[in-house]
Amino acid sequence: MKVLQWIKANLIWSIAISITLGVLVGSQFDVSWMRHLIMPLTFVLVYPMMVTLRLETLLQKSNVKLQLMTQVVNFLVFPLIAYGIGLLFFSEEPYFRLGLLLIALLPTSGMTISWTVMAKGNVSEAIRMVVIGLLLGALVSPLYIKLLMGEAITVPVWNIMSQILLVVFVPLVLAFVTQRILIKTVGKERFHTTIKPVFPLFSTLGVVLIIFVAIALKAGVIVNNPSMILIIFPPLILMYAAFILVSVLTSRLFPREDAIALVNGTLIRSLSIALAITLSAFEGAGIAALLIAVAYALQVQIAAWNVKLSHLIFPKEQIE
Repeated sequence: MKVLQWIKANLIWSIAISITLGVLVGSQFDVSWMRHLIMPLTFVLVYPMMVTLRLETLLQKSNVKLQLMTQVVNFLVFPLIAYGIGLLFFSEEPYFRLGLLLIALLPTSGMTISWTVMAKGNVSEAIRMVVIGLLLGALVSPLYIKLLMGEAITVPVWNIMSQILLVVFVPLVLAFVTQRILIKTVGKERFHTTIKPVFPLFSTLGVVLIIFVAIALKAGVIVNNPSMILIIFPPLILMYAAFILVSVLTSRLFPREDAIALVNGTLIRSLSIALAITLSAFEGAGIAALLIAVAYALQVQIAAWNVKLSHLIFPKEQIE
């Protein structure tokens, strides 16, 4: 548990170590078998995250305008930004374009809620954003990819949809059952105070292990062409800069707590699920997985600074 706590507290360093070990191991050994670990590791990441969700909040009264605006940003504005940047930087590299598009199409993760808590935002609305975003992403992502990338690559629509359903719906159902059993067994107060905080530690471990596998699988490409990492950063930085601009400007339409939830519900992307879909549904998409793995390091930094600067980004006098 101490190791897991250290990993969560030092996620940026943990990701850097994971990437380094992935390159070292992948360049020295045959790691092709690791591809089969992606889906189990994704489950390890998603299931603990969903156990921590207060699913009953989905039945409570919600800010419809806030949720609608969040999903418009997530499934209309961001995919178009990612597609445009992909064409600008990678017109001859369809799998890099696929990586950018998958980042844009799969919003929110467990960290959406964590960052919202740290920035003192509306946690109930953030939870709704996570669940709604994951469910919508499962339904519309295959269609978006087919529409925007179908001419450049083979898009296995049903395979993508089945993979997303597997890593979203199955963990969601099991998490709900787990919650009910634990609350009935140990009581609601003990579950929320002592048991629930343990689950995110395993989600964080899942993140680090998935990045390690993704990098190990493409270690040969990285070693033989290290400049590829430098090629990846500019479009990622530009895309996240555009995401930040859109998210913060849109958040100005809402009170401070709702604004914080909206920014975290749009800016934080579900990179683990994007990695799982890339490696399991697309045979030649290893470089897309590399791009998504690199995006982890960038996204963690952005989210951390968003919390540190929340008093400037979201002034207390912000009103409707």
